[in-house]
Amino acid sequence: MKIGIIGGGAAGFFAAIHAKENHPDSEVIILEKSQKLLSKVKISGGGRCNVTNGCTSISELSKAYPRGDKKLKQAFREFNTKHTMEWFEERNVPLTIQEDNCVFPVSQDSQSIIDCFMNEVNQLGITIEIGRLVESITSQENTIKVQFRGNDLNYQFDKVIVATGGSPKRTGLEWLEKLGHKIEKPVPSLFTFNMPSEKVTELMGIVVEKTLTSIQGTKLKSDGPLLITHWGMSGPSILKLSAFGARILSEKNYECNLQVNWVNEPNYEKVMEELKTIIKSNGNKQVQNFRAYLLPERLWHFLIEKIEIPLTKKWTDLGKKNLNKLCNLLTNDIYTVQGKTTFKEEFVTCGGVSLESINFKTMESKVVPNLYFAGEVLDIDGITGGYNFQAAWTTAYIAGQLK
Repeated sequence: MKIGIIGGGAAGFFAAIHAKENHPDSEVIILEKSQKLLSKVKISGGGRCNVTNGCTSISELSKAYPRGDKKLKQAFREFNTKHTMEWFEERNVPLTIQEDNCVFPVSQDSQSIIDCFMNEVNQLGITIEIGRLVESITSQENTIKVQFRGNDLNYQFDKVIVATGGSPKRTGLEWLEKLGHKIEKPVPSLFTFNMPSEKVTELMGIVVEKTLTSIQGTKLKSDGPLLITHWGMSGPSILKLSAFGARILSEKNYECNLQVNWVNEPNYEKVMEELKTIIKSNGNKQVQNFRAYLLPERLWHFLIEKIEIPLTKKWTDLGKKNLNKLCNLLTNDIYTVQGKTTFKEEFVTCGGVSLESINFKTMESKVVPNLYFAGEVLDIDGITGGYNFQAAWTTAYIAGQLK
C-alpha cells in the first residue's frame, strides 16, 4: 500500500508515524509544500513548544474548542492529553506541566519535539519530499492521484491523509472544495486587540492575573490573565475571547467595545462592600497609596486619574459619587477596539474543511474514499494552552489507522 501525507507539520508527521506503525509493509511519503518541516512546532510557545494541556477530563478538555468540541469529545476517548504525554515520554522526551496546565518538554526547547519526530520517521523508513505544492487531487478506481504545481510530477496513492494546516485564505482550500468538500470560510482566531486611541497602551507590560472580559452587545465572555501591550491588550483572557468570537469579530471588522472587569468579581455590590471596608479600615490613607484588590500600582493610578479623582485624595473623602464611579470602573471599564494583531507564523484559523464532510470516527472524507484529514485543515480550533496541538495529535492518530 502506498500512503501519501500532504503536509509536513505536526499533524502530518504524527499521521505518517501512525500510518506506518499500523501498516508496516506500506510505503509512506510526507509531501511538504515549503522548504521547512515542522515550522509551527519550531516557533510555538516562544520556541518551547506547548505540546498539549495538562487537563485530563475529556468533558473539560472539549470545552477549550470553540469549533469541533462535540466531535473531539468522542475522539478524545481514543487519544487524549494523557496519551500524548505518554507517547512523548516513551520516546525519551520528558514533559513538564506548568501551573497554568500548559505542557512543555523539560528541555524548554521545541527542538526536542522535532528531533523526536525526525528520529521516528527515520527509524520507520518514511520518505520526506519538500517543495511539493498540490495543484489537484483526483480519485479513480480506489486510487488517488495527486498533481503538484509547477511541474509534471504526479503520484498515485492508495490512501492520502491531508494535513496541510490552517489556511488564512479560502483559496488555499479550493482543491479540496472542487472535490465536493464543504469549506467553512477561514477567518483568524487567537489574536490580540488593537487600541490605537486608548491611553492604556502607555501601561504596556502590565499583567493583571485575574480579569473578566466581554464584548459589548454580544454574549461573548472570557476570564483569566490580561496583558497590556504597546498596541492594546493580549493575554489568555483576550485570546480566549478572540477564539470564541472569531466569526462575530470578523463580521464587525474587528471594531467593538471591550468591557474589562479588573477585579474578577461580577457582583457590583460585593465590590462596593470591599471599597467601603477600605474606607473603614484605611480611610485616612491617600487613594494612590492604598490599592483596591492589590491591582498593579501603575494601573491603579491610571484608573484613578481616568475618573478624575485626585491621587492625593483620602479614601474617607471620596464621597458617594466618586465611590460609585470607582466601583463602576473596576467592574465595567470600557475600551475601544480598532483592529487586531495576529501572530503571523503562529496563526490559528477558524474555518477549513467542514466537519459535515468528514466521518469523524475514521477521519475519512465522506465524498472521496481513501482520503483522510488531520489537524487544522479541519474546521477545528482551540484556545491557547496546547489545545490546538492536541487536536492535531488526536485527529492524526485516528487518521493514521486508515480504517
